[in-house]
Amino acid sequence: MERYKQEFIEFMVTCDVLKFGDFITKSGRKTPFFVNTGFYRTGKQLKKLGEYYARAIREQFGTEFDVLFGPAYKGIPLSVATSMAFGDLYDMEVCYCSNRKEVKDHGDTGILLGSPLKDGDRVVLIEDVTTAGTSIGETLPVLKAQGEVQVKGLMVSVDRMERGTGADSALTEIRKSYGFPTAAIVTMKEVVEHLHNRPVQGRILIDDKMKEAIDAYYEIYGVKQEEIR
Repeated sequence: MERYKQEFIEFMVTCDVLKFGDFITKSGRKTPFFVNTGFYRTGKQLKKLGEYYARAIREQFGTEFDVLFGPAYKGIPLSVATSMAFGDLYDMEVCYCSNRKEVKDHGDTGILLGSPLKDGDRVVLIEDVTTAGTSIGETLPVLKAQGEVQVKGLMVSVDRMERGTGADSALTEIRKSYGFPTAAIVTMKEVVEHLHNRPVQGRILIDDKMKEAIDAYYEIYGVKQEEIR
């Protein structure tokens, strides 16, 4: 596993974004781990987060794109921080764009924040964690209404590697439904591999008991091995 991925896993832990215990997901699943990107709360944390996203996007999708699009609301700071990181790390001038939940009818009117979209723009979508692909289904019509844009891929922070609405993972469902690549900075398989019996800030978050709980969760909600990319 690349060093930046190991660093990102520990970064999530230190920011209280990645937690282990007993949680209930929005879909009603009882899970032993939880990812809450709302706990990135400082400028330094967002700067670092943007750098991790930029490295992963460059590695997975290359640099032949024009706009980073972050769906409202959590995608807004992600797109801003990552566009700044591309400038700092790679000296690239990357535009950011996000949508409003409602169309603004005064002042800076319209549905978009940041850079306008136009025919021919190559767009990378950026989200926190995708569990059902709902926001992507809502976002794509917004993009298509602006012009003939090309979606180069979707990047999320963590691939939970569990079933979405069917037998495939949420990222696989999106890839199959919409025809563009999907990727994550890290997968839960990588998270478990790195944290199992390894202390972070003096604590072991995934001991043998927690590892058994995670394995049991994936026995119920995990995807077929051949779908894990």
